[in-house]
This record gives sequence, C-alpha cells and structure tokens, in this order.
Amino acid sequence: MTDQGFGKLVLIGAGKMGGAMLDGWLDKGCGARVIEVVDPGASDELKVLAKAGRITVSVAIGADGVGAGDVLVLAVKPQIMAAALAPVTKVAHAGVLVISVAAGTSLKSFEDAFGKETAIIRAMPNLPASIGLGMTVAVGNAGVGEDERALATGLLEAVGKVAWIQDEAQMDAVTALSGSGPAYVFHMIEAMAKAGVAEGLAPDLALELATETVRGAGVLAATSDLAPGTLRENVTSPGGTTQAALDVLMGEGRLEKLMMEAVTAAAKRSRELGS
Repeated sequence: MTDQGFGKLVLIGAGKMGGAMLDGWLDKGCGARVIEVVDPGASDELKVLAKAGRITVSVAIGADGVGAGDVLVLAVKPQIMAAALAPVTKVAHAGVLVISVAAGTSLKSFEDAFGKETAIIRAMPNLPASIGLGMTVAVGNAGVGEDERALATGLLEAVGKVAWIQDEAQMDAVTALSGSGPAYVFHMIEAMAKAGVAEGLAPDLALELATETVRGAGVLAATSDLAPGTLRENVTSPGGTTQAALDVLMGEGRLEKLMMEAVTAAAKRSRELGS
C-alpha cells in the first residue's frame, strides 16, 4: 500500500469486489483521511465498521462531494453504472481521481461524464481479489500522471498484483484471460475430479486431490524462476504416467487449441458488450 497521503476515499458500491478492496485498504493501511462507502444496501459488516469509526457509510455522496486530493472508486455493476454516475457527477469537482473496476465501461464513457481533463483509470481485477490474491490490469487516460498512477497502484495492490497497459483495446484480451480465467481453472478442477472418480476414487478425495494439485502447481509456477514449460518437463519422465497423459492433452495441440478458442470467444464477447 502506498504511503502517499490523500484526502477522502469514496467507494461507490461495496459488493464482492468493492468489499474485497475495502477489506484490503483497512487491513493494509490506507493513506486517506476518510473512507466513505456509498451503498444504499449497506451490509451489517459495513454498519459495524461505521460504528467502530473506521469508515462512514451513506446512501449518497455528501454535499461536499469529491474533488482535489480525493479518490473516487466505482465498483458497481456495469448495467447500473449510468444510474450510479448521474448523482456522482453532480458533486464531483476538479482534481478528483476516478478509478473504475466495472467491466465493459470505457474510459471515454467516464470522460463524457466527468470531463476529459479528469484523471480516470479503468481497472480489471479478477475473482481471487476476494482473498487478496487477485490480478488487476489497469489503464489510464491522458489525465493520469505518475502521481495518480502510483496512488492507484497502491490502492489496487490491496487485493493482489497490478499490471498496467497503454492500449485500452487490450482490455478485451485481459478480460478473456484474467477476468474470466478463474472460471476456466474451476472447470478444470471439476473435470480432474470427475476423471479421478471414474478411476475409482471417492468423490471427496478426488475433489481434494484436484483442488490441492491446482493450488500447489499455481503457487509453484508463480514463485519459481523456471518457466511453466520447464516445470512441466521436470515432472514428466519419458515413457511415464505424466507423459501418457500429456500425449492426450498436447497431441495435435489439443488443449492449446481449445484454450485459444475459449479465450478468443471471451474476448469477442467482451468487445460486443463494450460496443
């Protein structure tokens, strides 16, 4: 978390993603003087935090609004973004930093709402952010300078790693690979477990083996200095059991082709939803 101080941090929407970010800010220390959560359906957890004086909770941004030195984080569903923006833009002043974690809403949409001179960042976290292991990719408009980028990086790192891109058009590929990616892995765990059951394992044991294998392999890939291909080769003995399985998965590029088709389909749908 960045130690750069700033004014008020306003979070619009505290659902799964907004709530995960809020937890990260509170756990790791946030440079804001005030954290205000705007959520008409505030949960009991939010009310407890408010009662303890750790945040303030309201159904709308106060009359003082947001402006210079403040950060506005938009974490509402894309389908209600337009409705959420209407009252916010009325109380937004020059100098506010806007960060959106809503899928499919372009930088231009926010520039139309807040003005092109406003520093605006579009970020795409994925589901593991809910346990602090997310991967977030961000892109900023022309109003975002080094200070705004550093501040946003610190806030987004509260839920995992952060990477930046220069071309917003790449967000469709990011969505297809990283945003949707956890679902692919969950399905792989399901498929591995079913295969284990088919070979005679008890369902609970098969699911545990599949889940822990994926978790361990993921951590190893993330922490090792070796490339995934090298790790795969290291666990594959010529003529052994792993080789027999990989002959099926890798034969004629089977798994690679299937993953290409899946990511391409997701990216295509992302572009359709954003148009």
